[in-house]
Order: sequence, then structure tokens, then C-alpha cells
Amino acid sequence: MNRYLFQKAFALCLCACPLSGSLAQQAPFHRGVNLTSWFQASGPREVQYTKYSMEDFVNIKSLGFDVIRLPINLHHMTGGEPDYILDGLFLENLHRVADWAEELQIHLIFDNHTFSVEDDTDPQVGTILNRVWRQMAIQFADRSEYIYYEVLNEPHGIADATWNNIQREVVETIRQHDSVHYIVIGPAGWNSYHNLSAMPLYDDEKLIYTFHFYDPFLFTHQGSSWNTPSMEDVENIPFPYDPDSMPASPPVYSGTWIGNLYNSYPVDGTVQKVWDLIDIAVQFRDQRNVPIYCGEFGVYQPTSQEIHRVNWYRTVGQYLDSMDIAWTMWDYHGGFGLFEENSDGLFDHDLNIPLLEALDMNIPEQTEYVKRPDSTGYILYDDYLSNLVSEASYTDGTLDYYSPERPNNGKYCMHWTGASRYMAVVFDLRPDRDLSRLVNENYALDLMIRGDDPGISIQIRFLDSKTEEPDDLPWRMGIDVNQAMVSFDNEWHHLHIPLKNLTERGAWYDNTWYDPRGDFNWTEVDRLEIVPEQQALGSGHLWFDNIHITNMDTAQVNPRTSVRSISPEDPFRVNVYPNPAGAFLRIKCDTPDIMMCALRDVNGRNVLHKRFTVSVELDLIGILPGLYLLTITDPAGHNTQKKVIIGPR
Repeated sequence: MNRYLFQKAFALCLCACPLSGSLAQQAPFHRGVNLTSWFQASGPREVQYTKYSMEDFVNIKSLGFDVIRLPINLHHMTGGEPDYILDGLFLENLHRVADWAEELQIHLIFDNHTFSVEDDTDPQVGTILNRVWRQMAIQFADRSEYIYYEVLNEPHGIADATWNNIQREVVETIRQHDSVHYIVIGPAGWNSYHNLSAMPLYDDEKLIYTFHFYDPFLFTHQGSSWNTPSMEDVENIPFPYDPDSMPASPPVYSGTWIGNLYNSYPVDGTVQKVWDLIDIAVQFRDQRNVPIYCGEFGVYQPTSQEIHRVNWYRTVGQYLDSMDIAWTMWDYHGGFGLFEENSDGLFDHDLNIPLLEALDMNIPEQTEYVKRPDSTGYILYDDYLSNLVSEASYTDGTLDYYSPERPNNGKYCMHWTGASRYMAVVFDLRPDRDLSRLVNENYALDLMIRGDDPGISIQIRFLDSKTEEPDDLPWRMGIDVNQAMVSFDNEWHHLHIPLKNLTERGAWYDNTWYDPRGDFNWTEVDRLEIVPEQQALGSGHLWFDNIHITNMDTAQVNPRTSVRSISPEDPFRVNVYPNPAGAFLRIKCDTPDIMMCALRDVNGRNVLHKRFTVSVELDLIGILPGLYLLTITDPAGHNTQKKVIIGPR
């Protein structure tokens, strides 16, 4: 039997007769998925931390996955240069994700995905990497071995030797604080399997070497727009290659690297070629006797034919399994995801069953989604965006969903400023909602609002879904909120707006305005928007809190949030932990005011001080062990003191 037939038979019989192991080391996990577009935000206050929940982790595990790779724009989760201090809000929520993984015994890879397709990796990136990974190691050193660190996703445009030296230093930095957890390291050249051999054998026994696989690129990235030149004109590429169905190369690609991919596709687009390329990684593993892991592989869904896409996943997934190579597919809900195309991505209704079958995953029961009228109200925002909505705002100003500036309730409120006319805060209801019953039962949009400029004018409105009917439009149903309704005096005000009191406001579609004609459909509500429709928000500031759809008009303005409320009779509570402390100390207050903390030794010398709101983490590296006095002071001068013991490290 020749090698091709042997490998094909070997891969296809994997499900019935899986390998017990190989001579080379293996990763501690097997199959997983990248949970994308969650922590990949431009800042810690732009992450929708409620986008996924522990229930999603349960669902992912039920499919047969035992590992989740979590891409994080880690450098953007800091205060920026020069210190790149990781944000407390980000760390608090990342620890919560780690809690889920540990409770469910799912391996969780913190993937530093601070990455740009357009920009080469900076040869000076080691400065940032060492600072952020030092903090991450301190934060998660005491966590279980289900937690992993991945140094940097797809370094590119940087010499192999330069990147390898940077990565070595980062590993050494992590090991100064954490000797327990595995570190995922990868080569330059976009984590290419071709560059694995250029990596040194690092002196560390808990490393996993990663590579990515997207070959043949003409097939996996057909229709994508982020390459140069764009591949948007590439379509209908078959896999495996079939001369009868293979389209000709569009003239626009003549003389380009994409045109060359068309020319070589009769060879590159074969099962044998895919196996040969994966074998490069296998040979690296066997020669070095190190564990390897395919951190990404996938096919762009919007423009690939599903039968060919499934063929490719079967070819790649089963061969990786047959070679005992752990993997995490790219991705879960995104453009390379494992849900049906153009669906709402609902786990019980929209999973791509042929794709899961091709990867030999568990197949949960699927039912047809039936939308029914909502019978109860729900929260849209209360410290965090509800998991019933997707954040879809567009603004040229500053929008902060986690502002500690005097929230009416809880820890945070929404703050918006600097927006031009027609910009919008958008709560995208997923899936679309039927609010018709709530309208008839006198439910209302209920919220707290605060503004600092009497000239502020906004429109709050629902939009319905544009159906496939040619005459249908995305109609608006809303109300104008201005000084006539709310005194924008920098104090909180309560708005309770019955849905039946909203009025139709027309529609904007395809650069054309349509006047109201009574066609708004409460059974197909797509989103809620807050828009400076008449004029720019400009330098005015708006705050929102406790946004509900409810039939109860009972919400009250909290007098503690008034700018006039601070008094000696209005104390605050402080939580300090861990105590005794090691490398860090966390402080949390029950007030959103700007606080000052000061750490003094037994002789009264100030060794550390810092301003903060709500919470802060103090870096104690460099401070001698001993007894200290921590003083926390509010803006009015009231303070509380706590004894803190700093132990040896």
C-alpha cells in the first residue's frame, strides 16, 4: 500500500481505532475552539464581558471540546505606555472566565492576540511583552494547571532569530513568578509550520509549540477582504481540486501572488498536499520530542461552498487527530465558525451539524427556533450589558459601559461624550424580539439618565427588522428626550416611557429617508438605539443606568449619587485582600468616588500611594516583608485604616 492510501485509511479509521499515543510528547488537551471577538477589543472598557457565560462553556464542552483558546488584545487591556499596567476591570472578569474553566475542567489558553494584519511585529515588542506577561504570571500563578499562557499570536515581518530571542526573554520573565503553568510558544512567519525548525530548543519542560494551518490559502480565504490585494473576487474554489468545477482566475489577479495561487492550485488543492504540509509540523515534533499544537485552522464561511468547506475540515481535523496533534479551530461564532451561515448562532438551533460530524464531535439535538411574544420584561443594562443583547454601537466620541462616575446603582454606569450627530449607542437584540404582548400589557422602557448640558437632545428608539419584502424598511419607533423632559443638571433622573407612548419616526435605508407610514412592527424588534438625532452631543456628557423593559414604575434615584451627598455621616466600606499579601494587594470600595490609598511602614514612611475608583491592584514587588498601615481616603477627607502584612515572596 502506498503512503497516500495508508495515511488516508489511517485517518478515516481514527474514530473506530484512535491512537493510544506516540513517542513524542503530547499536549495535555486534545480538541477545542477559539472564542473570538470577545476580549479582542481596543480597550478594557469596550469588552462586552457578558457576551459569553458559564453556560456557553458548558455547551462547548458538551460538543466534545476540552480546550478553549481565548484571544485577548492583551496590550490594549492596559493603561498604555510606559508601564502597561493591566486594567483591574479586565483582570476581574478574566479571573471569572478562569473560574468557569476550572470548575468545568476545560483547558483555557490566554492567547495574547495583540495583532495586526497590516503591521509587522515591532522588534522592540519585548518591552511590552515582558511587562504584561509579568503581571499575568503574578495574577494567575496560583491558578490550576487548566490555565495556559500564549506569548503572542502570529508574529510576522520580524526575523526568526530576533523573535526567538524576544520569546526566550518572555518565557524567563514568566518563570520568575510562575513555574507551574504551560506556556504556548510559536514561530515567526505568522506561526507558520515552515518556521518551526528555526526555533531553538528552549530550556523549559512546560512549553507547547504552536503552529497555524490555513492551506491551501486560496481555498480557506476565498472572499476575504483583509489581504492585499483583496481576495473578495475569489469564489467557488472547490476542495479537493476539481478541474471541471475550478473557476478561472479573475483578470484583476494577473501577476499577483493570488494569481500564482490559482496557477498552483491543481497541486496545492489536494488531500495529499494538505497531509504533506501538516507532516512538516509532525517531523518537527518527532525530531525535537516536544508537544505541538495547531492553534488555528479554518475556512472563511461567507463565500465558500459548504460541501467543500466540510470536506476540508474533515481532511484537516481527522489528520491532526491521527497524528496526535491537539487543535483549536478558528472559530466559534465568527466568520470561520461552527454555526449555520447567517443564523443567530443559537446553540440549540443553529449548529452546523455536517461540520461537527466532519470533526467527529458530539451532535446535540437541534430544533427549529420559533419566536414567541415576550411575556416578561428584562434588563438591557445594569452594570453590564445583558447577555440578551450584542454591543453594536458606533461613535466617534468616548463610550464607556463601565464608568464609575456616580452610578445610580451598583458599580458602574454608561458614560458617553464627544459624539457627532447621528452616532448611536446600540443594543442589538439577538435574536430579534416580539414585544407586541408587552406593548399591549403596558410595559415601558425604564432607565436612569444624567446629563451636564441643558442643550442636550437625543432620540431613544426601537428599530424593527427589514424583512425580504421589497417594500419593507427598518422603521423607527421612539421619543425625543431633551430639556423639556429631563433637567440635564448633572443629577440622575428617572424615565418611565410606556412602549405604547412611542411614536413612529420614519426610516433611513439605502441613503434615502422615508417618512412614517404606520408600518413599524412590534413583532420584529431588532435593536434599541440612543442617538443625537438633531444635533451633535459634542462636549456634553450623558450617563445612563438601569435600562429595563418593565411593567413596574418603582425605580428611584439614589440620593447617595448626588454631587451634594458626601458627608461625615455617609461612610464607605473597603475590602482589602489577600491579607497577608504577597506580590500584590487588591482594594475594593463601595463608592464610585476618586479615592486615595497610601501604604506606610511602621515608622510612618509612605512606601506606596495611588488614586483609584472602585478598585485597584497594588504591585508590591520591591516592598520589604513586614507590617504596614493602609489608609484609604475619600474626596471629603474621611478615611479608614487597615493593617496589612506583606509576606516573603
